[in-house]
Amino acid sequence: MPDQVRHDGFCGLGANNDGGVAMNYRHAFHAGNFADCFKHALLLRLIGAMQRKEKGFLFLDTHAGTGRYDLSAGPAEKTGEWREGIGRMLVARPPGLAEYVALVERLGLYPGSPAIAAGLLRKQDRLVACELHPEDAAALRLELVGASVHERDGYEAMRAFLPPPEKRALVLIDPPYERADEFEAVCKALVSAYAKFRSGVYAVWYPIKHRAPVRGFFESIRLSGMRDVITAEFLRRPALDPGRLNGCGLLIVNPPYGFEAEAVPKLRALEEVLGEPGCSSGFERLADE
Repeated sequence: MPDQVRHDGFCGLGANNDGGVAMNYRHAFHAGNFADCFKHALLLRLIGAMQRKEKGFLFLDTHAGTGRYDLSAGPAEKTGEWREGIGRMLVARPPGLAEYVALVERLGLYPGSPAIAAGLLRKQDRLVACELHPEDAAALRLELVGASVHERDGYEAMRAFLPPPEKRALVLIDPPYERADEFEAVCKALVSAYAKFRSGVYAVWYPIKHRAPVRGFFESIRLSGMRDVITAEFLRRPALDPGRLNGCGLLIVNPPYGFEAEAVPKLRALEEVLGEPGCSSGFERLADE
């Protein structure tokens, strides 16, 4: 992978940053899988951290999907990925993920990130959910009645909605990584949003098939000028087969105070319930405060 990165914030990762097999996407096929368990368990902690202050905040979901997924029918049942994710969690019920499991049961079906946010946000908080796929955007509007749902490109939405009137925001960036240049697109959008709104909390989900694309992404972030950046990762198995989703991570800009300590038992529970031989989890700091 080319590793050229200009120091003006442009992230030049090259045209093809994966080298593996493109993911089969729409998210309904993957709802409730191990990657969702990881992402949503940590999202709960991020939202909780934002709500330690009474002042409201914007939750901006850039790639929101449909909001809720029936795991017993349709695409989710066809792949069955949820059985190795939330299916195991509902049986094992690990104490470290009790909050997450209870929320899934309370909300019904399988809640995606916008449904989770809608179930947790206070009256002073605000949800904006963006989904580019017309059918999924229509389904999301039905799911999030009264919320602000936009059929638009999530990266463009970051330019449109930031900085928010609340002066506080948690932005979840969770693209499908179908595009060969998705890591580059994420980096460009993140750098642009950070330049407009440096105090926002940005959480970027990313897949780990093998390490090379992720290393290039990290190097771009390090050279971008952004400060206070960490990553949390869960590898279900060693990242040796580029044809499989072996793990995933969450890159967080401006992580809330205490987030890492609160996330540790979540990661340990993920390893315990969902891990295969050679599984691992942990944190890495990419940029100091």
